[in-house]
Amino acid sequence: MDKPDHILIVDDDHEIRDLLSSYLRKIGFQVSAAANGRQMRSVLEEGPVDLVILDLMLPGEDGLVLCRELRAGKWRSVPVLMLTALDEETERIIGLEMGADDYVAKPFSSRELVARIRAVLRRTRMLPPSMKPLEVTQLLRFGDWQLDTTARHLLDADGTMVALSGAEYRLLRVFLDHPQRVLTRDQLLNLTQGRDTDQFDRSIDLLVSRLRQRLRDDARGQRYIKTLRSEGYIFSCSVEVGEGEA
Repeated sequence: MDKPDHILIVDDDHEIRDLLSSYLRKIGFQVSAAANGRQMRSVLEEGPVDLVILDLMLPGEDGLVLCRELRAGKWRSVPVLMLTALDEETERIIGLEMGADDYVAKPFSSRELVARIRAVLRRTRMLPPSMKPLEVTQLLRFGDWQLDTTARHLLDADGTMVALSGAEYRLLRVFLDHPQRVLTRDQLLNLTQGRDTDQFDRSIDLLVSRLRQRLRDDARGQRYIKTLRSEGYIFSCSVEVGEGEA
């Protein structure tokens, strides 16, 4: 029997923690709960966690601070689903910039939350079906960079590893699997986050900006990722496929 996915809920509201914990356990998840950053770290130290549900508005260390900590440390590969309020658009944008994989706005339905949880878990474990898989590939080389697709490491010309969040890795894989091809924002959002965009959704633009920073890609020069006004983006560098080194 497969081991249930372990969800960690970080929220200072004990009623929300209890309700979500009860509902998620009822449908088969393993659940831990934490009221603050200290308790969150304690749970993470105890054993593997498959996904963190992180409330934005926490006393002391808020959700943005904790998300940034997760992305910079040893738990950077754990996906983060952020809970926000409907009127906190700026905070949602910052949360995505900090590395959150997705967000759910309060108030939300339990079914919506579960759908988002499953979508994020699915995206972190497999390539989207519309991406052509590279079965034997371990290294994708482009410009001064190479991406180790087995370890999910981005390496620069000196072999120094540059950390990528799960969302940044997925976006880079989409670009590397579709080089020199125009990809619309709708396509990128669907391939990386499994959902459609709306006219106010800036998450892909923010994610592209973050990836450009990782690649040291000047926004004006745009050596790797070029912006095509009113169309989307294109990865303009050629990509070489090779096997990893022992």
